[in-house]
Amino acid sequence: MNHLHLRYLLILTAAFCLLFAGLAINPHDRYDWALENLLVLAFAVVLGLSCRTFPLSRLSYTLIFLFLCLHEVGAHYTYSEVPYNDWMTQAFGVTLNELLGWERNNFDRVVHFLFGALLVYPIRELYCRIANAKGFWGYFFPLEMAMAASMLYELFEWGAASLFGGDLGVAYLGTQGDIWDAQKDMALASLGALITLTLVLLVNLSLNPNFRTEWRDSFKVKRKTPLGEDELEQLLKSREKANTAL
Repeated sequence: MNHLHLRYLLILTAAFCLLFAGLAINPHDRYDWALENLLVLAFAVVLGLSCRTFPLSRLSYTLIFLFLCLHEVGAHYTYSEVPYNDWMTQAFGVTLNELLGWERNNFDRVVHFLFGALLVYPIRELYCRIANAKGFWGYFFPLEMAMAASMLYELFEWGAASLFGGDLGVAYLGTQGDIWDAQKDMALASLGALITLTLVLLVNLSLNPNFRTEWRDSFKVKRKTPLGEDELEQLLKSREKANTAL
């Protein structure tokens, strides 16, 4: 990581720490705030430990920063109580719900959409750099991974709500009476990821002269022989030969 890259990351880190400290003061529900930040803490530790050995691009760090800032707003107020309508009324004299015809507090839905839209690019960067994926698979599997991450978060929510129960569980889930809340959240995250990946694809299509070749090559079969039981048989034979040689 060069000096400018590190400096930019430190600026983002300092800005997030200031926001985190400010929104940690007198949150709407202290226990819900703590629960909302468990995964943030774990994620921050992973980012901090990996920034020197596996630094992401400044764009990826910026997208992660934006998502975490929005999450901290939701954690401070609890997602179902974020007063965005009050902010809109003070600024423009009309609520966002009135403008868009919403009947519930949809801050959680917006953030789930942005979960996919903002974090799929860092996911794609991570995947492509490790797996060296190109062509179709450099878009398909990051989309799948973003969808899986959204699903895992919903499972974490369900587990935490079941464990703690009561008002804390209700506040943490934030379903607002919608029995399909988890499915809608996952669908919005998937849609956000799909939109971002489509934009990335269009940029690469226009700038990468090898895009079409890489896309075609990604569908070519790299190994002609089948796997499964045939591969298992070969492995067993290889082990037998190795044991015989000993």
